[in-house]
Amino acid sequence: MILVTGATGNVGRLVVDHLLAAGATDVRALTNHPERAKLPPEVDVVRGYLGAVETLPAALEGVERMYLAPLETTVREVTGLAAKAGVQHVVDLAGPKDSWWGPIEVAVEESGVAWTHLEAGEFMDNTLSWADQIRTTGQVRDAYPGSANAMIALDDIAAAAAVCLTQDGHTGRAYELTGPESLTRAEKVRLIGEALGREVPYVELSHAEAVEELRPSMGEYAQWYVDGMADLVAHPQRALPTFRELTGRPGTTFAEWARRNVELFR
Repeated sequence: MILVTGATGNVGRLVVDHLLAAGATDVRALTNHPERAKLPPEVDVVRGYLGAVETLPAALEGVERMYLAPLETTVREVTGLAAKAGVQHVVDLAGPKDSWWGPIEVAVEESGVAWTHLEAGEFMDNTLSWADQIRTTGQVRDAYPGSANAMIALDDIAAAAAVCLTQDGHTGRAYELTGPESLTRAEKVRLIGEALGREVPYVELSHAEAVEELRPSMGEYAQWYVDGMADLVAHPQRALPTFRELTGRPGTTFAEWARRNVELFR
C-alpha cells in the first residue's frame, strides 16, 4: 500500500496519477477535500490532513510506502506515527537542510524510516503570479530580468516521486530536481508571450518596488523572494540531469509548460 498525503495539493494529486500510470494497484490518498480532488475510483480515499494528526492512524494502517507533502509544523508527529505504523519508506518533498524546508528532511531521517528526499527547485507554476497583470495590462512589472534559474514543472516532481515510490534503489538518496534549462525571468516572459502570440514587455522595477509589489500576496516572504532573485543574477541556478536520470525522459521545458497553460495568461 502506498499512501499519498496532500492528495488535493498541487503535487500530491499528480503523484496519484503517476502511481496509477506506473501500475500501482494499492494507492491510498489522504485529502481533506475528496470531492475537490476528483480521485479515480480505484484509489482508497481517506479524509484527513497532515496538520490534523488525529486523522493519520487510520490512513497509515497497512501502509508500506508514503509520499510526504511538505508541512513542517507537524512533521515530527507525522513521521513518528508513520514509524509506529510500520511504514518502511518515506519519499518527501522538502529541501536541503540549510533551506527553510530543511527541518522536514531532518525529521524524516530521525524517525528511523528509510527515506528519499526530493529537493525541487522553484515551480514553473510560480510564474502564474504574472498572470493577472499580463491579462489586464499586457505587460509584466518585476525586478531583476536577468535573474536565472531552472524552474521545474509540478508534473515532473510528481513523476519523480512515483519512480521513487514504485522502484527499489532510491532509499537514502537526496535528489535535487530542476527543469531542463536555466532561463532568466525576461526569457520566461518572452516565452509566455510566444505562447500568447504577442510580445509581453518586461517593465523593470527596483528592488524596493518589487518587494512592495509582492507584499500583498507574499507578506513577510516578499523581501526573501526578491533577495533570492537578486542572488540569481550573480549566481544563476544551473540545470541538472537528475530528472532524466530518474525517469528516463527529458524534463518539461518552460516553453512547453507555457503552451499548456497559456489560457491562464490570456
